[in-house]
Amino acid sequence: MASAFGHGIAAIAIGKVFPAKYAGWKFWLLGVTCSILPDADVISFSFGIPYEHLLGHRGITHSFFFAFLLAALVVKLFFADVRLLSKEGMILFVCFFLCTASHSILDAMTTGGRGVAFFAPFDNTRYFLPWRVIKVSPLSVSSFFSEWGWRVLKSEIIWIGIPSMAVILAAEFLKKK
Repeated sequence: MASAFGHGIAAIAIGKVFPAKYAGWKFWLLGVTCSILPDADVISFSFGIPYEHLLGHRGITHSFFFAFLLAALVVKLFFADVRLLSKEGMILFVCFFLCTASHSILDAMTTGGRGVAFFAPFDNTRYFLPWRVIKVSPLSVSSFFSEWGWRVLKSEIIWIGIPSMAVILAAEFLKKK
C-alpha cells in the first residue's frame, strides 16, 4: 500500500480541481478520510481473514463499488442539505468517489502486495497497474519509522507528491482565468 501521507496528498490534489466554494474544513477532512479509509481492511488480519479473501486486505474496501457507496454515504450523511442527484450533490459525490478510488489506483502502483480487487464484489481478481513504481509501505507504524518508511516517503514524493503538486498548480492557474 501507499502510505496514509501519499493517499492524503492525492486527495488534496483531487479536491483542488473542484470549485473553491466547497473547500471548507469538512470537505478537506472528508476527502482525505475517504482516501485513507480503504486501508481499514487491515483489521481483517486480526480475524484470520486471508489477504486474498473478499474481505481481506485490498479486497472489497479497495473496489470501485466501495468507492461509489462511500461517496454516496458521505454526501448523504455530511451534506444533508444537498440532494445527492442535484448538481452540487453530484459534484461532491464525484470528488469523494475519486478520493476513495485514488487509494486503490495508488495501491495498484506499489511494488508489493497481491494486487487490488478493483471490481469486488463482482470479481475478486487482484490487479496491479503496469507501472509499479511506488514503494510499498509497511503495515505497522513502528516499521514505518525506519529505513523502509524513509524509502517509501522518497518514492511517494516522486510518484505522488510531484504529480499532485502539478495538479494543484494547474487547478489554481485555471481557476484564476
